[in-house]
Amino acid sequence: MGEWDQARLQFRIGAYFLARYETQGMRVLTELRIPDLCVFLTDPKQRVPSTPPFLCIEILSSEDRMSRVEVRINDFLAMGVNTVGVLDPETRQAYTATAAEGLREVKTGTLRTASPVIEMSLAEVFESEV
Repeated sequence: MGEWDQARLQFRIGAYFLARYETQGMRVLTELRIPDLCVFLTDPKQRVPSTPPFLCIEILSSEDRMSRVEVRINDFLAMGVNTVGVLDPETRQAYTATAAEGLREVKTGTLRTASPVIEMSLAEVFESEV
């Protein structure tokens, strides 16, 4: 079950992507099977997409353990997800993972993907999280 901070952050991230990237043809979905949020570069036009999303975002709850989260990250990357983001609403830290670079903390204040570039300001999505 989700928690208030986790659910609120998930909503804010979804709204952020919807406002900035939906007009470019990208589709953002929450709770599509396993990831908290995922971004497809185009509409997969399937009830259950058979192609992996470009970006998956996991939002940590107070009960999450990094070892379990790392298993999910590796599963997403193995299925072809380009980038996985992990956000912690409690510490306001963010991490990204790619197959090429592994898991690393975001120190720039912007969660960013490459090819295509998708950016999310951490200050904006964490703004009202306490």
